[in-house]
Amino acid sequence: MDQPFHGIFPYLVSPVDASGRVREHTLRRLVDHLIADGVHGLSPLGSTGEVPYLTARQREEIVRITVEAARGRVPVVPGVAAYATHDAIEQGRRMVELGAQGIVLILQRYFALTPTAVFEFFSSVARELPCPLVLYSNPKLLGAELTPDLIVALSELPTIRYFKEASGETGKILTVLNHAGHRLRVFSASAHVPLLVFRLGGVGWMAGPACLLPERCVALYDLARQGRWDEAERLQRRLWRLNEVFQRYALAACVKAGLELQGFEVGDPIAPVPALGRDARDEIRAALEYAAAAAPES
Repeated sequence: MDQPFHGIFPYLVSPVDASGRVREHTLRRLVDHLIADGVHGLSPLGSTGEVPYLTARQREEIVRITVEAARGRVPVVPGVAAYATHDAIEQGRRMVELGAQGIVLILQRYFALTPTAVFEFFSSVARELPCPLVLYSNPKLLGAELTPDLIVALSELPTIRYFKEASGETGKILTVLNHAGHRLRVFSASAHVPLLVFRLGGVGWMAGPACLLPERCVALYDLARQGRWDEAERLQRRLWRLNEVFQRYALAACVKAGLELQGFEVGDPIAPVPALGRDARDEIRAALEYAAAAAPES
């Protein structure tokens, strides 16, 4: 498991029942399904995993189950989201103890933070954790922005090896690759068209849609690696229909609804986020059927 992270990393949902119990059987079944369909890694506790709504015990339970179910077949790289530096360090250490091979590091913000404070958060955590870190920037959702200058500076630290940009600013990805691409590998997020990020030199895609269409997402990645760009573009256009639906509804609710349609009893979104109604579920079903209309390219 010493190989660099690459390829398709689905952001896992968190199947939690109304009493707060993690649905272990469902999560294990989902992990097996995704690995059988060829994904290259798994990332629990992201936005798709409703990480802000989980207790510390639930987070640990989800990572434990995911690591056990993966059985070393692919790396497990959970999200660590925190407002305080010490909390991020403690969470990160616990995830490594549970078997995580890396961390997606997320800074949550309540008070305004200077660029220096943002740098110190990420650099302090990086110095304390022994595993590779994925820097995660999502200023629209989390409030704290990682500017290109900060990312380039942080890439000098040996354990900061990856960057996931979710602002939708593709130019920012190119700037980072121009200045730190020899040190830092870039993953696409759902806010970007992953095929475009692959064309720029991105090494993979970390996103919720891969939970629903793992085989198609892996096929897209494989086509890009083979330089079969015309075929990849046709597949990307089909996959993007699902992203269009996601933009109209809550991401985690969409992925959970889609998995329920596929026979995975993941349950409703965690309250107070409401479950999707019939019309939204019909849109998701139609988008899944559209993406599946043609066999994956190989």
